[in-house]
Amino acid sequence: MQYETQMYETQQMGDQLMELNMGPQHPSTHGVLRFVIHTDGELIKRVEPDVGYLHRSIEKIGEQVTFQGFLPYTDRVDYVSAMTANHAYARAVEKLIDCSVPKRAQYLRMLADELCRIASHLIAIGTYPMDIGAVTPFVHALREREKINDLMEALCGARLTYHYMRIGGVGFDLPKAFETQVHAFLKSFYVFLDELRPMLQDNTIFLKRVCHLGAFSKEDAIAYGIVGPNLRATGFDHDLRKNAPYACYEELDFKIPVGMGEQGTLGDCYDRFDVRVKEMRQSAYLIEQILGQMPEGDILGKAPKTIRVKDKWAYASVESARGELGFFVVANGQPNAYRIKIRSGSFAAMSMLPVIAKDVFLADLVAIIASLDLVAPEIDR
Repeated sequence: MQYETQMYETQQMGDQLMELNMGPQHPSTHGVLRFVIHTDGELIKRVEPDVGYLHRSIEKIGEQVTFQGFLPYTDRVDYVSAMTANHAYARAVEKLIDCSVPKRAQYLRMLADELCRIASHLIAIGTYPMDIGAVTPFVHALREREKINDLMEALCGARLTYHYMRIGGVGFDLPKAFETQVHAFLKSFYVFLDELRPMLQDNTIFLKRVCHLGAFSKEDAIAYGIVGPNLRATGFDHDLRKNAPYACYEELDFKIPVGMGEQGTLGDCYDRFDVRVKEMRQSAYLIEQILGQMPEGDILGKAPKTIRVKDKWAYASVESARGELGFFVVANGQPNAYRIKIRSGSFAAMSMLPVIAKDVFLADLVAIIASLDLVAPEIDR
């Protein structure tokens, strides 16, 4: 019915509207995404997201391989924030089999998650200004991200798709001198965050491009299922690490950055950028606490080699860089899941585009897409 109504509106406007394709190979869509745009000159009248170009049946794969065998595949759900995808799936299976995780392993998971969150946000805030014409911030952000990639390689041997988490804990303990290397990174990272404000947040050209653009309210965000920084940018302080603590986050002290509407409209593109910058600083504080409070002990709990659970289901989620990332797992007595369903933040954020991209200029659509921090694999599962 909605499609028929849109077609009717297009027919009513006759030749005034032009249909354009943005993607699926467009550098500013941040992945294999396609948007069908109906414009009146340079003014957008309607945007239709067309997903599916990166569909790999990853949920179906989870029903074909063993519970443990699916863990490496979860890295591909969100390759920019793979640790949190590992963590969410591991938590779901641990709930399913009532497996306890040693405290040291919980701390190692939080350490990996927060390093990964910073790496993901560095991509988001680096590519954002580059999409609208500023190249320099991306180079600086990528430099800091490469330092995290080096740390991740030392921790688990991989730089992007980690497969670090295990059912019941983690695969590797901290390597020698790792804490010293992390502290050295944080020292330079704080300098980068201080430099970012005059580079972007106080940059008049950047502010004019992103302030008052693509704003949506807290009520609309909740109605559309928006999560993560995109939700918090509306002023709503919802974060699973605080509201539904997992691992050992309740033992750590941190704040939830929210949008304030300081430079433009509350919940606009600037607020989404600003929240991610502030979250990186909070993650750095968390990493310092995690290293300072790291307990001794085992890194892997007792989980069966072959998991067989009959007629049981479990859902678990974590706060990824794009908000709530959850896995719903159903077992029927086989060594593989009967059904796996993944709940991701990017898919929900995509649904908001037709609402906030109406009556903006074509060039502004790039800024709006970048502000939502969409990752294609999270959408096409």
